[in-house]
Amino acid sequence: MVEKKSAAAKEEKAAQAAEQTAADQAAKNAEEAKDAKSAAKEDPTAALKQQIADLKKQLDEKDDQYLRAQAEIQNMNNHFKKERAQLIKYDGQGLAKDILPVLDNLKRALATQLDDKQAQEFKKGIQMVHDHLEKALKDHGIVEIPAEPGTPFDPTKHQAVQTAPASDDQKADTIVQVLQAGYEMKDRVLRPSMVVVAQ
Repeated sequence: MVEKKSAAAKEEKAAQAAEQTAADQAAKNAEEAKDAKSAAKEDPTAALKQQIADLKKQLDEKDDQYLRAQAEIQNMNNHFKKERAQLIKYDGQGLAKDILPVLDNLKRALATQLDDKQAQEFKKGIQMVHDHLEKALKDHGIVEIPAEPGTPFDPTKHQAVQTAPASDDQKADTIVQVLQAGYEMKDRVLRPSMVVVAQ
């Protein structure tokens, strides 16, 4: 009988131990599930944070590309404005170069000595044409380069085609005679003056 009680007690203890083990296991499982839930919650946050960081990086790169493109467009606009200003400034340069020989011929015609009264009247007409043409050129910024005898020779505006020995009243490196007038348009030489220079 005692053996039966002892066996029953052992069975009961074993059942209690089994229940305790099951309860411990259930608690452990619940704790693990709680940890898993917590980890699951943290992982999406970390993933979202990483995604936000990646998007910020992409946005910064796009901002940089945009600013560079804007700077390039601004530089191109400035370059085009300068080119356009140059074109406007020197507009008509080709026409002026073509007109200069006409002006030269008028000057030559005016330099001839005439005795006849009718020829004198004709010369007045040529003088008027010459004056009107010079005024039209001047109105567009085209003027004759100063090159009177005695003026210092300037290789940027004068072309020496001959030399002459310097005399007492003529200093070296000065203009002795102008063979053909030179012209400049604003700050650009269209044609240098052809001159004789004292050496």
